[in-house]
Amino acid sequence: MSTLNQFPKDPPMRISALTAQPVPWKNGGGVTRELALHQEGGQLIWRLSLAEISRSGPFSAFPGLARIHCIVEGAGHTLSNNDTQLQAWPLKPLRFDGGLDLESRLREGSCKAFNVIYDPVRVTADAAILRDGALPDAAGSQVFFVVSGSLNLAGQGHFAPGEGIVLESTASGRISDGGVVIQLRFLPV
Repeated sequence: MSTLNQFPKDPPMRISALTAQPVPWKNGGGVTRELALHQEGGQLIWRLSLAEISRSGPFSAFPGLARIHCIVEGAGHTLSNNDTQLQAWPLKPLRFDGGLDLESRLREGSCKAFNVIYDPVRVTADAAILRDGALPDAAGSQVFFVVSGSLNLAGQGHFAPGEGIVLESTASGRISDGGVVIQLRFLPV
């Protein structure tokens, strides 16, 4: 798809959970909306998605990959096995080994999570929660996903909840209306 500077040298790509098709999980515990996918030579480099988790049960494993999981709606859940217990709380990005065999136990009903699955041999990923105000200076490969409020990016337009952008350049803009935005940055290893 591109050389490894994480994103194609194409123009910025708008993403939307509002138009992405829901794909039911094999175990019936939820649905996933794929927002963006980057592959090279048929190998996954990273994938962005929004998952709706409707019941407790097995959590999908992705051996050889790493994950960042951030609850954007609902009270979240606990991910555990005999050796590990991870707490997924609202707006607290959780980084873990995607190959772990985990069970999910919902706290207070269904929830939604913004997910990043990536190849840690090829890239590192870092997620931050941004709130009302000017965007921090950050260059390079990055993603902005609006959880609430709105985001206005210079030269890119307006983004509402469930929308975002994938870009490979410095971005300037402002989060407003009590907004919360997930900023994701990719760096080569």
